[in-house]
Amino acid sequence: MQLEDRLFSQLDIAQDQLRRAPDRRLSAITLVAGTTVGAGILALPAMTHPAGFLPSTVLLLVVWLYALVAALLLAEVNVFWMRQSGQPNVGLLSMVESTLGQSVAKGAGGAYVFLHYALLVAYMAQGGEIIASALAHNPWVSLPEWLGPVLFALVFGGLLFWGREALVAKFNNTFVAIVILTFVVLLLLSGSQIDPGQFAHQNWSAISPAVSVMLVALFYHNIVPIVTTQLEGDLGKIRQSIVVGSAIPLLMFLLWNAVILGSISSLAGGSEIFDPLAALRNNADLPMLGLVVSVFSEFAIATSFIGFTYGLLHFFKDVLQVRDLTPDNRLPLFSIIFLPSLGLSTLNPHIFFTALDYAGAFSISVLGGILPAIMAWKLRYSPTEQMVQRRLVPGGRITLAIMVALAGVVIGIQLVTMLAT
Repeated sequence: MQLEDRLFSQLDIAQDQLRRAPDRRLSAITLVAGTTVGAGILALPAMTHPAGFLPSTVLLLVVWLYALVAALLLAEVNVFWMRQSGQPNVGLLSMVESTLGQSVAKGAGGAYVFLHYALLVAYMAQGGEIIASALAHNPWVSLPEWLGPVLFALVFGGLLFWGREALVAKFNNTFVAIVILTFVVLLLLSGSQIDPGQFAHQNWSAISPAVSVMLVALFYHNIVPIVTTQLEGDLGKIRQSIVVGSAIPLLMFLLWNAVILGSISSLAGGSEIFDPLAALRNNADLPMLGLVVSVFSEFAIATSFIGFTYGLLHFFKDVLQVRDLTPDNRLPLFSIIFLPSLGLSTLNPHIFFTALDYAGAFSISVLGGILPAIMAWKLRYSPTEQMVQRRLVPGGRITLAIMVALAGVVIGIQLVTMLAT
């Protein structure tokens, strides 16, 4: 290992001795994968079925590659400022402000907060609905709709509030394992209804509305600063964790999309409005499917809920210049994160798809596309900066220009779609 591969060593106190913490690549991979596998995968087939299997598969691969390049650029910039500042924790706002100035940082901060609150509202609403539906099967239990999001917040929000980072990481690893296990069972159960003839349907002109949902589904860039800190600024480990961590949900998305679109004739029943989760839960031919879908959905949402909560917590610590969580600041910080999200999700428990819609292409195109490319451009080629570290993304100016251009195209498509409706 070269000396510059690691910026610092994370140390643990064990038996009155300082020891270097063990390799945390597995935790970083599961954090990326768990953050990515969330509400997006649940909504994906509802948006891709008009276009068909082949167009949606091609677009998924393109969006994944775009998100991967953006995440690696963000990690590259983050490690640069970790080197410059000598701090192991450099949040997104600090990165943008140091690179592009305070005014740009304020705009980025607004987009970041809006995106995270919208997604937390979506997760609480949908996760709470699943809990309420499960309890509703008990004839002795009668719950109001608003109680579902409250129970979800108490269970998973309580874990984040009371649990320390190492404990939450263990729970998150377990949740990701449950998601993968139930996903395999889900594929085996629902795969029996696949009709290969359904894969022949193609409508390339209908694929554009799915772009925003795919961007939401493949967005994990908020936790990139956490990954770089966990991996001590080691660029090789960071790249490996981001690539592997994002490839796992990509494979799941591709399989999930194929199974649902291949079964759409039997699940959709000719309905113009297609909700794949409701169709799977209510499938009379496979009653076991409903339980598996509920478990998969709940823990998929929980893993993303953990990632986005940590992303927002990291942001507020950066804004408020809080270095460590203490008993004095823990409750105020988590209250700022959870109370607004819980309030909106309890006022409208059916806000899931609306929240995803508002959290779509605009915020993510800026935060997960334009800003990483522009920051990397300035740090690589500005005469006032000297990025001497190894680059995580090849291609030079051409790659960065393509990233900005594609984000502009996505925003244009969304504007046209909104005006058309």
